[in-house]
Amino acid sequence: MTAATAAPQGDVKRSFGEVWLITIGHALTHWYPATFYVLAPLIGLELGLSYTQIASITAAQAMAGAVSNIPGGILCDSIGRKGLLMATSLAWIGIPYVLMATTSTYWVLLVCAVIIGLGNTLWHPTALPTLAQRFPERKGLVVSIHGMGGNIGDAVAPFVAGLLLSGVAVGGFALSFNLSWRQVMFVNVVPGVLMACLIFWLLGRMEVGHPKQAEKGMALNKALSGFVGLLQNRTLMLLAISSAFRSATQGALLVFVPLYLANDMHYSPVVTGGVMMVLQLAGFIAAPLAGGMSDKMGRRSIMMSSIMMTGVVLLAMIFAGGSPWFVFFVALLGFFLFAIRAVLQAWTLDATPKGMGGSAIGLLFGIQAIGGAIGPLVCGPIAENYGLINTFYFMAFSIVLANLFVFFIPKPEPAAA
Repeated sequence: MTAATAAPQGDVKRSFGEVWLITIGHALTHWYPATFYVLAPLIGLELGLSYTQIASITAAQAMAGAVSNIPGGILCDSIGRKGLLMATSLAWIGIPYVLMATTSTYWVLLVCAVIIGLGNTLWHPTALPTLAQRFPERKGLVVSIHGMGGNIGDAVAPFVAGLLLSGVAVGGFALSFNLSWRQVMFVNVVPGVLMACLIFWLLGRMEVGHPKQAEKGMALNKALSGFVGLLQNRTLMLLAISSAFRSATQGALLVFVPLYLANDMHYSPVVTGGVMMVLQLAGFIAAPLAGGMSDKMGRRSIMMSSIMMTGVVLLAMIFAGGSPWFVFFVALLGFFLFAIRAVLQAWTLDATPKGMGGSAIGLLFGIQAIGGAIGPLVCGPIAENYGLINTFYFMAFSIVLANLFVFFIPKPEPAAA
């Protein structure tokens, strides 16, 4: 009896170590894009870019994900080898940012954004199904921990970028870096490449060290047949469409909050980076709370209440524009907006047949990437013609539509005993 119970406990302990490892990798995939949001006002100023052009760079990355996530998810289910695929995704990301730092051409920035979007394609269809498979009864929790890694990357990167662009004073001792945005991109690549090598080695050991647990892929024709079934899954498709509208809100938010803080409220880069860090830290706190609660209370109730509060906070931000209250509502917004992400992903995996997790996540991220591209593109002309603050009306409208689609998702059948 004792021996029988000891093995599973060891498995759980080992598996949770892998949860943290994958979470670190996820933080890295978010580090570079998060840096770009703080650098965007400076890039736009130096290169003479309009708000629409700045937004289109982010949109190009999202559209590349929209095109490649679905075939990427099918590929992940067909190949297996999760550790290798995650490591490949990590190794793909840094080089385009080096090229960005050397160019003064808008079109080169667009091409680099597309390459980055393609590189990110392999991460989520491999990482999320792996976690869900190891913790079937705690999907919400482990997926939310994975999401916390993204929040860490999104939170720390803008603040570090802001420090490198200006400086900081601690205890009367001032550190002044005053790097250009190009230099910041170069400096940013160094720790990222080192971490990518480390993650590559550790993920490789994870897979090689447990050959009996290494997941084998399915035949490609079977994966394609299963994908057709996913398209007929009403719950999955409504979740994906809801996620697209949520992603439109998030994509526009991450582009236009820094622009509003820098251009309308005249905050310094370090303060702008600090505000974006607070936005993500609020999500860092909310993610495990929402994920764990959704395991016990159900995905629907947590997701609908979080989406509703996101819309309310967005409207409050409009009325608080130009005042310190705006920053407070940005932090509050992060708490509710990023709480949704892990619950949405866990719900998707709940509704997915066994062995099709990669395809389902690829489908989810592909459709939501369309929203992530449309949001910034719609808000660009709004900002140019009506002012930056008015972009938040669109964000509030899109998040309301996200909740509407959740309302029509069929209620899950009771679990079998």
